[in-house]
Amino acid sequence: MSSQKGKVVFSTKTGDRRKKTVSTPSSYASLPPRQQNLKVMRDRKGRQGKVVTVVSGFVLSETDLKALAKTLKTWCGSGGTVKEGRIIEIQGDHREKVAEKLQGLGFKVKLAGG
Repeated sequence: MSSQKGKVVFSTKTGDRRKKTVSTPSSYASLPPRQQNLKVMRDRKGRQGKVVTVVSGFVLSETDLKALAKTLKTWCGSGGTVKEGRIIEIQGDHREKVAEKLQGLGFKVKLAGG
């Protein structure tokens, strides 16, 4: 058994020092809309039966993604959120409206799911 004198591996003040830093979604550079393939789908899993429109596949910076989410929410007249830094959820079934708006902005869009 080797001894690691003086090397702190875990401290209650600082936590685990062995953890590596993971790139956050804010570190992504935004790709032009023509280079992005997006999926627009309807989902209700884990939402107590309420339907949401989920748009995934973005390669945008955090600020660009939030701005686009706001545009889509306004366009649909509905609420929504940005999840996991790369997914936009819009409350309600607005697949066609969202796909139309994204295509108008230059994104490549596929409708997924039923």
